[in-house]
Amino acid sequence: MKVFVIGATGVLGREAVPRLRAAGHEVGVLDRHTTSLFDADQLAVALTGYDAVVNLATRIPLSAKAVLASAWADNDRIRTEGTAALVEAARAAGVGRIVQEGISFVYADGGDRELDESAPIKPVGHIASSAQAQHNVLAHPGGVFLRFGMLIGGDAMSPPVLVGDGWMSVVHPGDAAAAAVAALDAPAGIYNVGTPVLKRDMGITRLPKFFGRFAAAFEVFGRSQRVVSTKLTEATGWKPQN
Repeated sequence: MKVFVIGATGVLGREAVPRLRAAGHEVGVLDRHTTSLFDADQLAVALTGYDAVVNLATRIPLSAKAVLASAWADNDRIRTEGTAALVEAARAAGVGRIVQEGISFVYADGGDRELDESAPIKPVGHIASSAQAQHNVLAHPGGVFLRFGMLIGGDAMSPPVLVGDGWMSVVHPGDAAAAAVAALDAPAGIYNVGTPVLKRDMGITRLPKFFGRFAAAFEVFGRSQRVVSTKLTEATGWKPQN
């Protein structure tokens, strides 16, 4: 299969490209000097002749500024405007499969319940753009949306903020990349991607009122999300190795 990768130099892209080639796929990558992720016409030209596109592009703020909405503006644009342009371009170029990176943090607090892909979501603040990306990509008949847990290990940076004492879905970048490769052969739809979830013990279960406008961001980081990835395993055989 000819596979076009967007975000090939990022944490996930650096893991995905060699795995794609090892699986026998012919790989092309986005050249940001000649092709804009936000220009559907340019993307259509770049995608012509490819069977699938894997979009792993992100711009995640890695400092304590992650609690500020303004710090997520570039990432929000990639997930909203970028995915809209990508879907338009894929249709124009005749690309049959889109695999899109997303996050599992969109799930509402589930307490101790296991959360599969049908569980309620609560996409507010800086995670709302992931829900829009999902909507855009699933409008394509070959759209696959991957809800990744928090990236832990490898080249992934440590999360800037964690509160609460609930469950947290995590995944090694190598396992996340392997899931993106496996998803090329999965039925269209939504898939969770994570290892067996961990129980946090941060000792902070309520946010002081003086947090004010930061409270919404902290609420997202503090949700209990016991996410399960059974659907992807059953569809493709993918299992975390790290």
